[in-house]
Amino acid sequence: MLDSITFVSKVSGMASPASAGDREKVVSKLPGWLRQDLKVRAAQLGTEIQTAVTQGITYWCDLASTPPTVDTSGADSFSTWLPPGQWETFKDSASDRKVSITQALAQAVQLWLQKHPAPTVQRPEIPRRIITCNQKGGVGKTAVAAGTGEAMAEDANTLYPVRISKHFAAALLKDSEGESGDSGSDPRAIEDRPGLGLSVLLVDFDPQCHLTQQLGHTPLPMDGDSLTKHMAGEPAGKLRDLIVPIEGDQFGDRLHLLPSCNDAFLLDVKLAGVRAREAALERALAPIEADFDVIIVDCPPSLGLSMDAAVYYGRRRDNEPPGSSGALVVVQAEDSSADAYTLLTTQIEDLGTDLSLHIDYLGIVVNHYDARRGYIATSSLEAWMDIRDPRVVGVIGDLKEQKEAVRVKRPLLAYSPKCDQAVGMRALAREIS
Repeated sequence: MLDSITFVSKVSGMASPASAGDREKVVSKLPGWLRQDLKVRAAQLGTEIQTAVTQGITYWCDLASTPPTVDTSGADSFSTWLPPGQWETFKDSASDRKVSITQALAQAVQLWLQKHPAPTVQRPEIPRRIITCNQKGGVGKTAVAAGTGEAMAEDANTLYPVRISKHFAAALLKDSEGESGDSGSDPRAIEDRPGLGLSVLLVDFDPQCHLTQQLGHTPLPMDGDSLTKHMAGEPAGKLRDLIVPIEGDQFGDRLHLLPSCNDAFLLDVKLAGVRAREAALERALAPIEADFDVIIVDCPPSLGLSMDAAVYYGRRRDNEPPGSSGALVVVQAEDSSADAYTLLTTQIEDLGTDLSLHIDYLGIVVNHYDARRGYIATSSLEAWMDIRDPRVVGVIGDLKEQKEAVRVKRPLLAYSPKCDQAVGMRALAREIS
């Protein structure tokens, strides 16, 4: 019973990491849903598909009896590489059990899936707190805050395109100079990876309410409750009641927003009279922290008391590992961002010294990058890369999809999940995870 199965070739040197020697390429059939489950689970566990199939066939052949029938309707072509002789043994076992090869292979793959369950999402013991900041406006802090949060909240049982290189920024510079990278290892390579599956809260801490509006929500009314009122010790209700979900199939119920209110323009004035004002944001968010794995704060472009409160909130807490929480600095590849960066880091370091805080930098994100702008852009990117500490952890291109997502008031990763900016946001989320 070959069921349209043929040996395609026997290639020397096609060794699996799990097994040395030759492998034989075989072609069979699998239903699409089972092939997709296999692809996702193998990616989740960091296992090659050929290794998973090899193990599944071994499990199947070792069974004392045939497992339950798998629905193979709509099965189509599926190929993989197996150790020499395994396929012949498998065919003989299937013949002895009077099971078609297509059914036997489906049972073997299903058996492997059952023996290798999906890993649980690794949730931090202390909720991570990420503050996206820069004193200069217009650098795209809001887009980076939203994109990072969206990438962290994507479904852990679905594959998404992710840029996997740690050398992408260097590759951009080489391209702009007309150089080519190492042909054996493409620094701009993209792979399908499972979503991170974390529960994320985006906090719009900017009185301009850009994050709130970009994600399709209305700023909170001035005469109602708001984060500002909670920080000032004048709450009109529970902060949890202000939080709204962000729609998107890939986010499930994991992505939420705490909208802003224009009353945040008055926050610095209100904080001036508040006890321990640096801790005001932390006191306000404390009741809802346990509901989330990650809290991302989109900071205002200022260096006032509100920024002090944000920096304090992002400090490293007792028993928290370094680099879990901290400041994610968003810049552009131009000179004014460098001046603003110096002002911001001075404020962060002064606050850390004054209050004996450990404030980690999660890295620098170069946003709105476009090498076609020539020397100004490329030389600025190179200057950011030369800083080293904190290092550049992401480069996001200046492309139309982000602007379109803002126009239609949808999350970028829901609006255009495969665009270059979305791929870059996923890389950024993993780089700082």
